[in-house]
Amino acid sequence: MTDSLGHRAKFAVLAPSTNTSVQPEFDAMRPWGVTNHHSRLIIPDVRVIDDRSFMAMMDAIRGALFPALEAALTCDPDYVVLGMSAETFWDGLKGSAQLKRKLSRIAKRGVAMGSDSCRAALRAYGRGIRRLGVITPYMPVGDRQVRRFFSESGYEVVNLLGLKCRSPVLIAHESKERLRDAILRVNRGRVDAIVQVGTNLAMAELAATAEFWLGKPVIAINTATYWYALRDYGIKDTIYGWGSLLAEH
Repeated sequence: MTDSLGHRAKFAVLAPSTNTSVQPEFDAMRPWGVTNHHSRLIIPDVRVIDDRSFMAMMDAIRGALFPALEAALTCDPDYVVLGMSAETFWDGLKGSAQLKRKLSRIAKRGVAMGSDSCRAALRAYGRGIRRLGVITPYMPVGDRQVRRFFSESGYEVVNLLGLKCRSPVLIAHESKERLRDAILRVNRGRVDAIVQVGTNLAMAELAATAEFWLGKPVIAINTATYWYALRDYGIKDTIYGWGSLLAEH
């Protein structure tokens, strides 16, 4: 017998306890017969003002990741989705692959990570996508890791804007107006696509709107990650309202 509500799939979703964007955005994209079951990485809402304090936050996330995974596995999910992003970009393609292997070895089932999902989303749009504008909520130390990952993946990061959010909770307080302005700033010059990372930036709905007006892919990491999880698990539903990725790919 299958789960009565999640009879197509049960997704275990891992997100920091400070994150208030992943759960509502993933649930809004959820197709019929798929359920999301959230496990929290317990971290404090520390003040982040520079690279050093950003790294302290990253250490807290790393220490909380695998206990949260172990907790999530107790509901016997069909698939694991990481609703956190910075760590998935760390140390470029090699670091991302190492993290994926470790998670998969413990989970013993499929795992979706933000880094893989963004790269897969860009590939879905074809070979014409090469020059990127990137938005992050990070301090420069995090931005360098994101730039490295996309560069090693074969893309040129033309513009990168780090919003330097002052705490994990405050990432979700960024207004649509500020995110709109960020999109316009990184779209300067010849940019083929825009990618937003940082899962607590609530940008999925805005990215779909911006894509329509700009006439190019605008990829929000939460949209990309949930799309990747669905497609990797074999669910091909067309889902409207969240941009071309879920509607056309």
